Amino acid sequence: MSDKYIVVSEARDGELRHVSFEAIAAAKEINSDAEIVGVVVGDGSLEDSAKELIYYGADRVISVSHEKLKTYTSEGYGQAIMAIVNDENPSGIVMGHTSIGKDLSPKLASKLETGLISDAVAIEKDGDQSVFIRPIYSGKAFEKKIITNGITFVTIRPNNIAALEKDESRSGDISTKSVDVTDIRTIVKDVVRKAAKGVDLSEANVIIAGGRGVKSEDGFKPLYELAEVLGGAVGASRGACDAEYCDYALQIGQTGKVVTPDLYIAVGISGAIQHLAGMSNSKVIVAINKDPEANIFNIADYGIVGDLFEVIPLLIEEIKKVK
Repeated sequence: MSDKYIVVSEARDGELRHVSFEAIAAAKEINSDAEIVGVVVGDGSLEDSAKELIYYGADRVISVSHEKLKTYTSEGYGQAIMAIVNDENPSGIVMGHTSIGKDLSPKLASKLETGLISDAVAIEKDGDQSVFIRPIYSGKAFEKKIITNGITFVTIRPNNIAALEKDESRSGDISTKSVDVTDIRTIVKDVVRKAAKGVDLSEANVIIAGGRGVKSEDGFKPLYELAEVLGGAVGASRGACDAEYCDYALQIGQTGKVVTPDLYIAVGISGAIQHLAGMSNSKVIVAINKDPEANIFNIADYGIVGDLFEVIPLLIEEIKKVK
């Protein structure tokens, strides 16, 4: 294996996020012959996370554990990952285009004095060259990019590149690296989570999103019930967040989260261009709105014209029958 690709994993509450496994698959798409080196950063024992990366396709894993890496800071994680990059001298680096990835990747690219392709949603091959596809203009168009020299540094959008099949029979070397994490200017004293419990919105396969048509905070309760039945997550439009029906942690759109679930159910959402920028690439879009002229129907695969407070309970009832 002449080439080597580093995949930077990401964990939440001690569990690796699925985009970490998708990043391994992406690295293999870029170069199927390259050695895939997983990186896991945190505090305490990281052995279980390291094994998970092996099961999902990494050839070996390097872990860095330090008390100052318990909570993400760009300084701490940056020092840990740069130490590994300097040792390994990889041909490429792949990580998720998450809130952490968006913060950390440009800082690493700057230190490495290399380019960065961010938010890739697909990878094509043109001979031996990898072509990266990413959305532009709020998802209204796509551009193709190639890397002509230097390190191939890419962040991938969650839920777009399928992870490899988990194989617990796979084995690989797991090593630890000691890094002296210093000069941390940011100290995280407490983390207050406002996002709903359950499925991570940015990685959910099913999302039920509410807009101003939900009318109140109580109006979101049927959406949560539908999400529970479908095993999905609840999101919201900017309008619903501004009206204080829900927290901004649920916001989907140009100034919120960008999601690409298999199923997106837009409930009481008119379809402003800012909201469409965050969800228009969903695999299947279902719109529920009492206004037949609502813009959301222009991009929906299926539309239901009706009162959401009548339609949602009926949907829940029918889905429960099927299950």
